[in-house]
Amino acid sequence: MITEGLRGSADLVVGAQDTALALGSGDTEVLGTPRVLALAEAATVAATRGRLDEGATTVGTEVALSHLAASAVGARVRAEARLSRVDGRRLVFDVTVSQVGGGGAALAGGTVERVVVDRARFTSAARS
Repeated sequence: MITEGLRGSADLVVGAQDTALALGSGDTEVLGTPRVLALAEAATVAATRGRLDEGATTVGTEVALSHLAASAVGARVRAEARLSRVDGRRLVFDVTVSQVGGGGAALAGGTVERVVVDRARFTSAARS
């Protein structure tokens, strides 16, 4: 069952492949914004894991994310998501990404919207 307040998290040790330089989103060797977003989305997926009807999944539809601070290769980061609004099939999550240890500096925050869809129908439509 999907209810407001569900929580999920996802963890990452920043590697060279996660940097802005490697992802093409900049020319620095710090955690890139595309990887921050992917980690935040992974936390939203974790929040609904095991709670959807058989054959259902969620897909991302809208994101508002502020990337506030840099994180170096080797740093441990955690994304946390909390389901703040359920509107039919539409799910809105508040997300935060923080560095683990060293005071838990906030790296990013925002919202991620996902919609519950039928997995087979969605995949079939994408192939058409």
